[in-house]
Amino acid sequence: MDQTQQKALNALESFVLLSKSATSPRAAVDLITKATSAPNTFVFAELLQTPNIQALKESERYASHYTLLEIFSWGTWADYNATPGLPQLTESQSQKLRQLTLLTLCTSPSTLTYEHLQAALSLPSARSLEDLIISSIYAGLLTAKLDTLSQRVDVSSVSPLRDLPPNGVPRLVSVLEDWDSRCVSVLEELEQQVMAVRQKALERKRREARDEAAMEKLMEAEEKKERGGKRSAKEVGNGDVGPDGDDSMDVDPRAGKGRFRGSKRGGKALLGAWRGR
Repeated sequence: MDQTQQKALNALESFVLLSKSATSPRAAVDLITKATSAPNTFVFAELLQTPNIQALKESERYASHYTLLEIFSWGTWADYNATPGLPQLTESQSQKLRQLTLLTLCTSPSTLTYEHLQAALSLPSARSLEDLIISSIYAGLLTAKLDTLSQRVDVSSVSPLRDLPPNGVPRLVSVLEDWDSRCVSVLEELEQQVMAVRQKALERKRREARDEAAMEKLMEAEEKKERGGKRSAKEVGNGDVGPDGDDSMDVDPRAGKGRFRGSKRGGKALLGAWRGR
């Protein structure tokens, strides 16, 4: 249970006990006034169901006080203004009913503009609205931030302090079903985004694998080209090599004068032949 809700139930408990001794209509009316004016009481369904309070419905003179307690339980500031013949509210009662109305309005984000809230709560200025919201935050009724630039109220959480009206369960079920459908829609969208991210990651991995394979083939081709070039150079360098490991030309003694083989010894033989002439 929410801490603020538990605090509100504890504050109401004393009034529920006192209702047992409020046997006269006047005593029951005084009890309603005290309960709706107390600083920490924000739920009233249990008090509303006590026999002595229920008896006010049958009183022509005090039935309006019972209606007022119903409005504090699940109604709004607009309901109070639209219902004729209700008792005049004290300053503390007005503050509390506006705070409870604010909790109801927070269920719809479209109603959280300064303009709409001021009209719904009959507040004369933005400053008075901000004061009401700040007091509600300090009371633990809601968690919110004031966006003065956009003139909006950003609500992140609301305490469960409003009672359900008679036959209010179908509406609650409708709200929960709407919330459920929105959650499902968000989850589906998130799943689609996750699948898209995974698909992109898979495509990137495949592309990297292709690039790596292409790079390996290119490197292998370069290595083969380099090995082929070295082998050709070696074959050219080892062409006709003499017994001494160098290019030589020898004289063929059977070939007669002027016939030589090789380059180095051929040069010496040529010189000797020329001298012997």
